[in-house]
Amino acid sequence: MRDTATMTNRALQVACQFLTERQSPDGAWRSDTYGVFREGDALTPLVAYALLTLDGFRDSALRGLEYLAGKVGAEGNIDEGRFGLTYPVYTAGFAVRGFCRLNTPHRTIAARAWLRFLEARQLTEDRGWLPTEPDFGGWGYCKDLPRKPPPGSMPLLQTMSNLSATAIALDALRAAQYAPSDASLTRALLFVQRCQNFCEGSNPSKGSVSPEPEFDDGGFFFIHGDPERNKAGVAGNDVAGRQRYRSYGSMTADGLRCLLACGLPRDHPRVLATLDWLGRHFTVTQHPGRFPRERAAVQAAVFFYYCWSLAESLRAAGIVQLETPAGPVRWADELTAELLRRQNPDGSWINDAVEVREDDPIVATALAVGALAAANAL
Repeated sequence: MRDTATMTNRALQVACQFLTERQSPDGAWRSDTYGVFREGDALTPLVAYALLTLDGFRDSALRGLEYLAGKVGAEGNIDEGRFGLTYPVYTAGFAVRGFCRLNTPHRTIAARAWLRFLEARQLTEDRGWLPTEPDFGGWGYCKDLPRKPPPGSMPLLQTMSNLSATAIALDALRAAQYAPSDASLTRALLFVQRCQNFCEGSNPSKGSVSPEPEFDDGGFFFIHGDPERNKAGVAGNDVAGRQRYRSYGSMTADGLRCLLACGLPRDHPRVLATLDWLGRHFTVTQHPGRFPRERAAVQAAVFFYYCWSLAESLRAAGIVQLETPAGPVRWADELTAELLRRQNPDGSWINDAVEVREDDPIVATALAVGALAAANAL
């Protein structure tokens, strides 16, 4: 039987070859599956960052990053194109991470421009949000600069913070070596903590309540005030009458990355609770969480994102063995074996579930490459 490291390297080689063969002449990646991914801004930073994991594909990654650097104007503004950026925070976040890995003067200028673009999209006082509001401190899907809706109006998803966009933004700030004391991170930590099903403990003087095991399991959810967007759905109402959401795998992995990026140490109670959730629900064969039967399709739809975020978060935490109900598990070995099993002969990966576009092989393959690279970096 061939050595696992050899098999993994071979899998990465053919996967990256699959991706480079689909690069456009201008350096961008565009989808043949979804029109929303055909402008080049959404897929290019994701794929370029994934390709930086292998030296043999660095030139292709550099051409992708040059495409993104080309969007930076003389005044440091970002050219958002004729339709605007599809997912501004994801584009900026992965672009910054890519530029920071290269760390050359020309690309440092581009990284700073994309960082400014990213910082401007955080939901803060300058954008109309108050620290006491659930969305304060996070990032969302707004294509334009976010502004808080007028009082009494219905909030839109685009003007609401969500944990996935926030995790991507914080990854970028961490890559740019922002200190935990930076205002962007201290604000973000407020939002991140509000997305965790976690209770600090009983302290009547602070208005807190005792943990409720049914809800306070240490995991994370996606967004406040939107049962549909929280893929695992509503868990119920707690003793305070608040609607609570079920924790699930991709968001709990994102939550771990966020807590670490905001400077919380490995032994912080919130970090330990997150690791405990990931260990108790650890699996590499499906996206974990207490999903109701009617949400099985959406549960499966973010499998590769879950794998990628899990690998990134556990690597960031320095976890080699994850404590599970079956005992300590070398999670990287398990994840690697499962991804190798799922790879197609042409080097790609693809998800049969279509709800979040992982059925686009460029999306699924870039995420799988990132997951394999992170899993094998410890």
